[in-house]
Amino acid sequence: MFRAEDGRTARTMAERPAPTWHRDHEDENGVLAPAALAAAAALVAMWPYTSVIEPGAWSFIVLAVITAVGVTGALVRTWMRRRAEWLRDLTAFAVQIAVAVAVLTRLVAGDSAILGIIPTPTTFSVFRTLAAAAWEEIAFGAAPLAATAGLAAVLGAGFALVAILLDHLVFHRAAILSIVLTGVLGAVPMIVTLGDANVVWFVLLGLLALVLLRFTARRHPLAPRRSSASLAAGVGVAALAVTIVVAPGLPVAATLAGTGAGITVDASLRLGDDLRQPNPVEVLTVATKNDVAPYLRLTTLSHFNGRVWEPDRGDLNAQSEGFGDPEWGEEIATKDTSTSIRVLRMSSSWLPLPYPATGVQGVSDTWRVMPDNRTLVSRNADAVGNDYTVASTRVSPTLEQIRAIDAAPRVVDEDEDAVELPAVIGDLAAEVTADATTDYDRLVALQSWFRSSFTYSLETPVEEGFDGTGADAVAQFLDVRSGYCVHFAGAFALMAQSLDMQVRIVVGYLPGSLTDEKRGEESIFSVESDQLHSWPEVLFPGVGWVPFEPTASLGVPTAFAAAPTQGTGTDGPSAPAPTATPRPEQTTGPEADRPDAGDNSSSAGTQRRLDPTPVLLTVVGALVLLLLPALVRGAERGLRLRRARGGDAGAAWAELRDTMIDLRLPVSDADTPRVRGAALVRECGVDPAEMRALTDAVEQANYARPGALAEDLAGPLRSVLGAMHARGDRLTRTKALLVPRSLFASRDVDAATVV
Repeated sequence: MFRAEDGRTARTMAERPAPTWHRDHEDENGVLAPAALAAAAALVAMWPYTSVIEPGAWSFIVLAVITAVGVTGALVRTWMRRRAEWLRDLTAFAVQIAVAVAVLTRLVAGDSAILGIIPTPTTFSVFRTLAAAAWEEIAFGAAPLAATAGLAAVLGAGFALVAILLDHLVFHRAAILSIVLTGVLGAVPMIVTLGDANVVWFVLLGLLALVLLRFTARRHPLAPRRSSASLAAGVGVAALAVTIVVAPGLPVAATLAGTGAGITVDASLRLGDDLRQPNPVEVLTVATKNDVAPYLRLTTLSHFNGRVWEPDRGDLNAQSEGFGDPEWGEEIATKDTSTSIRVLRMSSSWLPLPYPATGVQGVSDTWRVMPDNRTLVSRNADAVGNDYTVASTRVSPTLEQIRAIDAAPRVVDEDEDAVELPAVIGDLAAEVTADATTDYDRLVALQSWFRSSFTYSLETPVEEGFDGTGADAVAQFLDVRSGYCVHFAGAFALMAQSLDMQVRIVVGYLPGSLTDEKRGEESIFSVESDQLHSWPEVLFPGVGWVPFEPTASLGVPTAFAAAPTQGTGTDGPSAPAPTATPRPEQTTGPEADRPDAGDNSSSAGTQRRLDPTPVLLTVVGALVLLLLPALVRGAERGLRLRRARGGDAGAAWAELRDTMIDLRLPVSDADTPRVRGAALVRECGVDPAEMRALTDAVEQANYARPGALAEDLAGPLRSVLGAMHARGDRLTRTKALLVPRSLFASRDVDAATVV
């Protein structure tokens, strides 16, 4: 050992007594392992979000900032390894923030930034707008959320901070805090959606925890010199296996969102996964004095952009301001009714209400009224656990009254581009309604056509690839003539729009099944998860929004009775029996098509396509982690070559030593520079003159007086390194590139230190 490789004074064995059972000093971290573990922890934390957000640019942005943070931290710590620890950490933190901001700016709002990476006031304005849009998507959107630019910006910024925190926690061996942070972030999607546990993510988190704990413990001075990796791995795997097997069987407290499994419902038409659940659960109960329970609505969707129906987002009022003025006139017969609702296992930002609601009691002031569609919505409360009573009005026009009113014309926004619909939608609407003379009769004709010419199926839409409400999906549904409520409602709505009628789609629940329970004079109806439903409504001025039931095999189609002509005793029409709300049959919901039921239409392929995003992210993350050692080692080599160009003999000799370690060449700290140089000339065919230039520089740096003239050593160093690589076989060179051993070699100080 000489000063070019170790600047510390040698210690005698008496000064460093080595206990027999543990290490005699605290091992250094290095830069590669902490960066790789921190990046892996950030990716594990991100994994569950792929199940609640559709694939899109957001995953690439998150992966990019995580990678940039990890690489930046490793490079800065390599560059400043001889500096004070506090200065190194502070510099790494500052540079990581700067790099994360630059990457995020470039990927999200590069057009508004200087050189695409330096934010401007316009850039910050763009991010504020995107953040507000992301909040709206999270508060009112459906899982899985659309991969919007707002979500991409928010997730990118959030995971940039998470990656920086994890990078510093792991580097300073705060394993427990790193595990807790990763676990909490990863559990958020499952908690807010009340979804099932992600077993794969749980296993990954467990493995990560074991690796982090081992990484921290084995570098402590009291860590055993030797430990059984197989024993530790066996204990860890056994613990994970026992947890996976035992945890599902543990009882769940009834106070935690009901008594077990539930569903999450929001303002979208992505109902297929909820309807296809194999074991329906009771989500709410309804108490009413009527013979049948009402339909319950969560929210409405009025705007169609060609791909999806977007939820209504009107003004919100306090409950004290009421639900707005009635849409029906005084000549229309009405009946006031009261309904009590108890939400058991349904998570939503909307409360289920009968329509049209006129008042509510029993809910907190955080629930606000949206008068445009008479719903209750909250940005920070959840429907689960609420028990409340709703006052509503039953609107019952006569057949003559509804026929005498034209449906409200379709509202067209002149600032938006017109949506081009497939011709089949308008052609079929005109064909089916050709014999009708009033708008109401046209809608009834459409309703009857759907119920008689189509079949209900939960599986066919998935197999046929049109599990959605876009214009192309509707066209395919009209061709296949098989689907579920979302397809029926979407097709009916677009066909009604083609007839120039104002229409919207409702997301809610079918009336439940009558139970044997009673609440005073009220009957109790049970509503299960597979009764989640959607249906269309058309606006008739003076009557209000009139619902229709086009879904085959569900409910009872809307129909109004003619007014009595005799025996009324008054000049006005008597109150008719029918209601503007479709009255359903008392069923627990339709049965999904099963492949073993003998129906050939559902037998061809029952497997659902998996989301490839987690697999793709795993592969990309693995590749990044695989190349990270090469990047760090390359940066270190570049810094040393630059210092060697200025005559730094210590940097040149340190690079020579590390290259020997990488190429699996024998290295002994007892060798003098001349002995090591002679061995390289003899065994690797190194140019003797180039080798002599390096050894002379090292000897001069160690033994000559300070102030000697420095020469450029980069050329001789490159020549020697090239000869060493040329002598090694391809496999050795590949290992040296991808897994450089010098990054893991234990060194007390930088080998480039010259005293």
